[in-house]
Amino acid sequence: MTDRLRYELDGAVARITLDDGKANALSPAMLAEIDGAVDRAIADDAMIVLRGRDGLFSAGFDLKVIRGGGLEMVDMLRAGFELAERLLSFPKPVVIVSTGHALAMGSFLLLSGDYRVGITGPYKYAANEVAIGLTMPRAAVEMLHQRLTPAAFNRACILAETFTPDGAVTAGFLDRAVAAEELDEAVDALVATLGVLDMRAHAATKLRAREPSLTRLRAGIEADDADLRRFL
Repeated sequence: MTDRLRYELDGAVARITLDDGKANALSPAMLAEIDGAVDRAIADDAMIVLRGRDGLFSAGFDLKVIRGGGLEMVDMLRAGFELAERLLSFPKPVVIVSTGHALAMGSFLLLSGDYRVGITGPYKYAANEVAIGLTMPRAAVEMLHQRLTPAAFNRACILAETFTPDGAVTAGFLDRAVAAEELDEAVDALVATLGVLDMRAHAATKLRAREPSLTRLRAGIEADDADLRRFL
């Protein structure tokens, strides 16, 4: 456990909770800790349940690092999308629990889960890069493309539309939204269902189904990284 992340092994489930007390910013340190928690889940032969703190999953990359630019920013962007890539190809089920808002890189990380559960309420789901003057990274475009419906993809990616939890289910950001008081029971029931899968078949099928998307995501990561490094 650290000031940003808690890891708990619950039987065959690695429960990873993000809580920096603020925006759950995906800073270089936070990304490194999540990556380390994924390493622990592999060592523990466990499926993953990744969740945020009350009212928030994540507001995205650390804005201080973004504003600072330079190599730290470039490395942070690469690490964020490589974490998403890693979760998309993780050999056990990955459940992501959105306990509130999921914005920008927070929404892309959400889209890397095999099953995404959110809570109803005044929460926002958005890939807001265009609204704040940023051209959407290629890797981010692919994260949106591989999970959202065609209509929602265009609205989310090109128009930076903000979705409510129910709208996020229709769009594809979430698989299900439940009342806050029902969240833990819903997640536990889902974990029990996923736990009876044949994990070898799950892992092989996941890679087969996602091979085209993972290939495009890797190409996007490399192209985005090369573009940014030209300005260092």
